[in-house]
Amino acid sequence: MKISIITAVRNGAETVRRTLESVAGQDYADIEHIVVDGASMDGTVDLIRAHGSRVSQLISEPDTGVYQAFNKGLHAATGEVVGFLNAADSYCSPTAISAVAAAVAPESVDAVFGDVLIVDPFDESQVLRYYSSRDFHPSRLAWGFMPAHPTLFVKRRVYEACGGYDPAYRIAGDFEFCLRAFIKHRVRYRYIADAFVRMPSGGLSNRGWRSKWTITREMRRACTVNGVPTNLLKLSSRFPIKMAEVLRRAS
Repeated sequence: MKISIITAVRNGAETVRRTLESVAGQDYADIEHIVVDGASMDGTVDLIRAHGSRVSQLISEPDTGVYQAFNKGLHAATGEVVGFLNAADSYCSPTAISAVAAAVAPESVDAVFGDVLIVDPFDESQVLRYYSSRDFHPSRLAWGFMPAHPTLFVKRRVYEACGGYDPAYRIAGDFEFCLRAFIKHRVRYRYIADAFVRMPSGGLSNRGWRSKWTITREMRRACTVNGVPTNLLKLSSRFPIKMAEVLRRAS
């Protein structure tokens, strides 16, 4: 089973190398690594060419944002299963993709996901939050809960049925895709009870309260578009739970 991993990057010369090496270090043989670069100006492309020993395809051209980059990767992907690992993110173990392949192999499974370690960007041994997908259920999307997207691997037939990512969203395009996949198309999923992606803090969705407010409004719009009843108060109720995850790591 070929597994396509799509990495979106723009001006990521300081961080993309660890992502490339993480994919290259996987013990699973049949990986197609597609890197979609948004016309970087900082030497990112040269670095990818120098260190991307397992990169199958490099696309470098201007784009409108991460979700357009995702769609370019989806269009290029030929694997039976597709996942995303953005620049700066890395797999916790060289066996991560082997575990994904085993979990998604049955015909009855359309998607798998697990947990994420959100770490200090300057010291990745310091875990700031354990993002658990254990309690995910499609009904919880109305409350703003979704599987950890960096761990979400989906069979390509699901994207063919659901479509890709809506580039009209700035931060919540992955949430909107999950609404279509898990509620409208009722994809069958399996949870892997393990953290297999390490993600430095400071990404689009966790850059302070302004980004939290933006993503919450985008989530409400995505729910409205997909016919899922919710409101801002309901979606905001996820923040105390996320804070509890941080406090548990600090204790």
